[in-house]
Amino acid sequence: MAACVVLSTSFSCSYRPSLSASSCSNSISKRKASPQCFSNFPFSNSKPLFSSRKLVAHTSIREDADRERGADDEDSSFVGEDSAAFDFAEQKISSWIYFTAILGVVLFVLNVAWIDNSTGFGKALVDAVSGISDSHEVVMLILILIFAGVHSGLASLRDTGEKLIGERAYRVLFAGTSLPLAVSTVVYFINHRYDGLQLWQIQNAPGIHQLVWLSNFISFFFLYPSTFNLLEVAAVDKPKLHLWETGIIRITRHPQMVGQVIWCLAHTVWIGNSVAVAASFGLIAHHLFGVWNGDRRLAIRYGKNFDLVKGRTSIVPFAAIIDGRQRLLVSSFIGR
Repeated sequence: MAACVVLSTSFSCSYRPSLSASSCSNSISKRKASPQCFSNFPFSNSKPLFSSRKLVAHTSIREDADRERGADDEDSSFVGEDSAAFDFAEQKISSWIYFTAILGVVLFVLNVAWIDNSTGFGKALVDAVSGISDSHEVVMLILILIFAGVHSGLASLRDTGEKLIGERAYRVLFAGTSLPLAVSTVVYFINHRYDGLQLWQIQNAPGIHQLVWLSNFISFFFLYPSTFNLLEVAAVDKPKLHLWETGIIRITRHPQMVGQVIWCLAHTVWIGNSVAVAASFGLIAHHLFGVWNGDRRLAIRYGKNFDLVKGRTSIVPFAAIIDGRQRLLVSSFIGR
């Protein structure tokens, strides 16, 4: 979603494939086509079989240099997946019906087993952690540490777990364990965000409300980019450890970390107390660890291909674009 808004929105039509376009169209359907394939896709004057609305960011990595050196240059070839394509024509109504049903069941179970104080275990966890210290800051950090340990720990064990119980079953285990802990952490922050020691108070300063609002708005474009497949999250589609290469990945290889940092800084500036500082410190530390852990897991899974993507992208937003390793060249087209 983020990359679609940040980079481009295009509307395309699908046509009867000719022999010359078959390989290109097949690559597009798999979202692993080369930039040249996108730019050279031929269009017929015949009437389209169907129209589809596709949100795509057609950008290229050193596009001009690729044309000069040719497709055989391995160091500049497209090795990852197109993370900025969402084709409505490829979506199945049955899949989204399954997703809605699964979401309803998950929310019901989450409420009964965790959120509801009369039946769930969420309050027991928070009470147990609160018994360790009277400091809201300490409790906040411990809750984040518990969530981070479980979340990152299960992510690190993903390869082994999927071999034992399968991709879908492990995703259910991962989500079913991480989600309740995340809910408890978020609820505790909401309930105690104005507690603690007030360090500064600038909410009435000119322009601060607009700055914080804009920062939060931008943060969600990174926190929920197009690299996020809801159908995989719910295990409707088989979950996969993706090697994304386009879309918002061109801006930063770790968009969720960047979005979390922006969100934390905005909330800390606005609230200005010790609880907000503690929460931001814990969340940012967790996401910085996730940067290292995520790159490590991708390197194990994809090897040299990840090294190529890593060399073309950056952790710091726009750094790879500024130093010339990446290009943010948008080309949209309308099939007629």
